[in-house]
Amino acid sequence: MDKKDLVTRIARWALLLEEYDYEIVHRSGQRMQHADALSRYPVTIITSDTLTARLQRAQQEDENIQNLKSLIGTNNATDFFTKNEILYKYVDGRELIAAPRDMQTELIKLAHEKGHFSSAKTEEIVKREFFVPNLSKQVQNVIINCVHCILANKKCGKKEGFLNPIPKEDVPLSTYHVDFIGPLPSTNKRYQHILTIIDAFTKFTWLYPVKSTTLEDALDKLKLQQKTFGNPKRMITDKGSPFNSKGFDDYCTEENIQNLQITTGVPRGNGQVERIHRTLIPVLTKLSIDDPTKWYKFVD
Repeated sequence: MDKKDLVTRIARWALLLEEYDYEIVHRSGQRMQHADALSRYPVTIITSDTLTARLQRAQQEDENIQNLKSLIGTNNATDFFTKNEILYKYVDGRELIAAPRDMQTELIKLAHEKGHFSSAKTEEIVKREFFVPNLSKQVQNVIINCVHCILANKKCGKKEGFLNPIPKEDVPLSTYHVDFIGPLPSTNKRYQHILTIIDAFTKFTWLYPVKSTTLEDALDKLKLQQKTFGNPKRMITDKGSPFNSKGFDDYCTEENIQNLQITTGVPRGNGQVERIHRTLIPVLTKLSIDDPTKWYKFVD
């Protein structure tokens, strides 16, 4: 090789070849197809329709859109027009493509998967180009079924607390469920509420008409109950003002009663008394239908 100023790589090749006795022969590319087989192998090119072409075809197959196209120029479709054989709708001064029914979910997914946005952001992206009826509902359906969002999104807000089930007693008059119901039609004795006491074991129920839901009325009826049946070991109440007061705590401490309060906003925690109330109101209404102010006679 007579070439001067060889680059390092070519010079290294020349040194390696010098130990061999060889002859360089030119061979045309047509005779070297085996050497370039992979690069010369024919590749099938897959072409996909553009979104515009697919929209155009889907609109032609959508019966509702074809009906709208037939109404263009009449008073029934003043907001619609066609351009390049695609139906558009004027919305707030913008020209939006009327999305065919078969492509609505796909279009919403394309908008959402640009960044797995929230419902509001996904709607905003869709509305930039397309008109989709009932968009909010369809966006919600797409997002709640998005696997990536389900796996990646973290639940926000206050963590749920531990459940603390109340153990059941196996003797009567050990546990009371206590609650007020009302207001009811005021009577001539000014009764407007009922204090309900239920024995958790026997389900026996006492109903006391009261004028209000104050601590004084609650303690008055509980002391009346105490004279006949004694004190329970514990009382289950909600966190209403009379049961959540210092006076009620002091009463329970003096009488050696454990006061258990259910979680706010979870009335089923005191479900026994809530279930009785659901039955009680219709019964009292029927019994006192002639004079609703006389309901107290059926519980006093």
